[in-house]
Amino acid sequence: MLRYRVTNSDGRRVENVMPIGLVREFPKDKDAWREADRLGLSVRINDSPLPGRIRFDFLAEHYLRADFGADAVRPKSANTISHVEHIVRAYLVPRFGNEIAEDIKPLDIQRWFKSLHETGGLAWTTIAKMRGVMSRIYKVGILHEHVAKNPVLHVETRSKTDYKAIVITPEQTFAILKSLPSPLHFTLVLTCAATALRASEMLALRWSDLLWEEGRIRISKRWAKGEDGETKTESSNGYVPLHTVLARFLRAWRAQTPFASDGDFVFPSLKAAGRVPLSASVFVADHLRPAAKKAGVHIEDGQRFGLHNLRHSLSNWLVNKAKVEPKTVQGILRHAKIQTTLDLYAQDDGDETRAAQGEYLTALGVGTQMVQ
Repeated sequence: MLRYRVTNSDGRRVENVMPIGLVREFPKDKDAWREADRLGLSVRINDSPLPGRIRFDFLAEHYLRADFGADAVRPKSANTISHVEHIVRAYLVPRFGNEIAEDIKPLDIQRWFKSLHETGGLAWTTIAKMRGVMSRIYKVGILHEHVAKNPVLHVETRSKTDYKAIVITPEQTFAILKSLPSPLHFTLVLTCAATALRASEMLALRWSDLLWEEGRIRISKRWAKGEDGETKTESSNGYVPLHTVLARFLRAWRAQTPFASDGDFVFPSLKAAGRVPLSASVFVADHLRPAAKKAGVHIEDGQRFGLHNLRHSLSNWLVNKAKVEPKTVQGILRHAKIQTTLDLYAQDDGDETRAAQGEYLTALGVGTQMVQ
């Protein structure tokens, strides 16, 4: 327990305590102090100055407690909490922590954001997320009457990304599959290509999640930080189809894998004796990227390409080539909003747009006889 004194409402100094953890987890004083520093408790236990005169680091720590604690109105996933804490403690607090929260000027924030892009090399989309977190810090601070204004409201950033996912054709996917001699790797890529599952959802699959008789795969969790976690969104928690062709390959893999019990991972790490699923990053670097390049996929050095590109590729083919209703594709991808499916996962197809333009010109009645 961390013991400290605070001044109560009548001006008296009283002792408070804050739990650090179990003695067996922190057997030495230095271990406990290190954990206290990691949790930012030195900031939390400082007496709060009068409203409007608190430092930004206090405001930031208060936000993390209020927005991610037990009383949070909107529960956050473990990945979201980790990501936001990184933004707060690696960027925002080091820059503005010692300043009075209400004295921070919008122009100073905007100039800092610009320097992060031009000098620090951060993408504008990353900086836009940072702006959102900083604005949320002030919003929660206003709600709890620690500050009265939010200087981030007047700060501008760019949120458009230059990233464009590499989309591969079914022929290229087939060539990739032929380049993967391991039945584990072959089945992993085939399943990912046919279901558009996220990599974390693929890794979390157990054999009990494959509902053979129903022709469905149950998605109820994802593998994150070495353990099962909640799905990315509520819409992600559901089912994807299991066609008989895909089921045949999965049954064949189950007949070969040494980990075929209902509770075993469908795509286990053989090195770890099936205790955990295989490492997606290692698989992509050692097998998927080389196989894709061999199949003729143009991947520049440093360009992103992984299992998620198979998700993009399936959605793009379904919308543009197979002419599947976008609502059906949305269901396969389990997006909460159909706009996400259309904006991010269905890229313009040159052949289709040219054909559509030709149909319009035909409808206009302008043919070769009108060429001047």
